[in-house]
Amino acid sequence: MNYLAHSFLSFTDQQIVGQFLEDFIRNKERFSFPKEIQDGITLHRAIDTFTDSHPAIHEAKKIFSPLVRLYAGAFVDVSMDHFLANDFTLNSLQGWKNHSLRVYKALNENQEWLPENFKRMLAKMETEDWLYNYREDWGIKFSIQNVLNKAQYLEKDIPVFEAFLKNKDLLQECYNNFFPDLLEHTRGINALLQIDN
Repeated sequence: MNYLAHSFLSFTDQQIVGQFLEDFIRNKERFSFPKEIQDGITLHRAIDTFTDSHPAIHEAKKIFSPLVRLYAGAFVDVSMDHFLANDFTLNSLQGWKNHSLRVYKALNENQEWLPENFKRMLAKMETEDWLYNYREDWGIKFSIQNVLNKAQYLEKDIPVFEAFLKNKDLLQECYNNFFPDLLEHTRGINALLQIDN
């Protein structure tokens, strides 16, 4: 899952911080953070493990695999954020805007825990309102291009966004079959984390 899903599947502001930190720290560093931030890191890992094993995600990867091979999962993650941002059964349009603002606030209030490269990304994320703008096709196009730009072994002009548009209905179906299961799974993981606290 990508940034919107990870933040939405957090139950506290501290967990939001941990969810974002996971991709920016080494494994041995996780224990240097407060317990609730560690819980966010644990949630992030549980979400990724569940996502990678879900049949609907395997189907979605088939759309991108011919173009980007092993990077297909990264583009599925970005795609799922688009459908989440447009899921008004989970949040209203204003609710998604409020969620985005909450995430930026939580991250900015915990800058002491953020590595410098993440702080630089956060400034862009907030200024350009990535989380809210995932709902737009142009927001996903921007995110897909970001993944292409960062991928060491991929050409930067691979028509991944075109594949997203062409297969939007199928990707929506994959989201519909997947996200309720992920939400239920994440609630279960969080309940276990609360028992440990």
